[in-house]
Amino acid sequence: MSSTNTRALGILLGFTADRLLGDPRRYHPVAGFGRTASRLESRVYADSRGNGAAYAVLLVGTTTALGIAAERLTRKHPLLHTAATAAATWTVLGARSLEREAETMATLLEEKDIPGARDRLSHLCARDATDLEAGELARATVESIAENTSDACVAPLLWGGVFGVPGLLAYRAANTLDAMVGYRSPKYENFGWAAARLDDVLNLLPARVCALLTGLASGRPAETVRIWTRDAPQHPSPNAGPVEAAFAGALGLTLGGTNDYGTYVENRGTLGDGPPPTVPDIRRTAALAGRVGLAAAVVAAFMAWRKRWV
Repeated sequence: MSSTNTRALGILLGFTADRLLGDPRRYHPVAGFGRTASRLESRVYADSRGNGAAYAVLLVGTTTALGIAAERLTRKHPLLHTAATAAATWTVLGARSLEREAETMATLLEEKDIPGARDRLSHLCARDATDLEAGELARATVESIAENTSDACVAPLLWGGVFGVPGLLAYRAANTLDAMVGYRSPKYENFGWAAARLDDVLNLLPARVCALLTGLASGRPAETVRIWTRDAPQHPSPNAGPVEAAFAGALGLTLGGTNDYGTYVENRGTLGDGPPPTVPDIRRTAALAGRVGLAAAVVAAFMAWRKRWV
């Protein structure tokens, strides 16, 4: 079996493992990476772009080197290479866990447990949920599902399809650092700048592929592309904008608005033409995200099958 075939098979097996099992319950490698990053941050932090860039390069570079070593050690052993690719894919994906969070939020809001839903929202995004009611909690959940479908599913799959284990691990390291320090808060505006920009670059193409797959998976490609191209520029994020606008068009909803993140307020524009999200739209969004993830896995496996070693 060729190396490209084992890569494709490993991606599909890892995607299946994520769908069936979700994240590892204990000793999650991404959580371990996060702890290492936190310890390093405590030693090298300064209100400086230079320190932040060195921090990001060291962590992402080391993780990439581990991925390259795994590829080289297993590339001549089909079973080992398939297993390594599958394990890396399972480790970096978060699609099933995202779906579970959506189910939890939907249930809490259906039961009118607003305090519980406010507390739970922190599992999906960093918004200040103190004063959010059901409608705003539903919007926050729908938007977070859309953005994280790209970040936690489509993007890692595509990078894995092109570069294998190094692509999977490097992307997840960069995306995790962005989630940790890539904020506009006074503390991280400079130190987190490099991590945030690296994540932006790595997601430029995957976000747009996610937007296209969203249109196809919804059966509304023309409307999805129309809303995406018209409204995404209003969003301050170059990557979340296309994805959230695409989901708005695919679902026939209006997303966007003003979000409070505690240390700053962000206006995300108006995305879409339909009504604002309500609680039932959370499950609709999660179902669409699942179809998008499946389509991305097929695309990534095809990319791996077609590509020779890099």
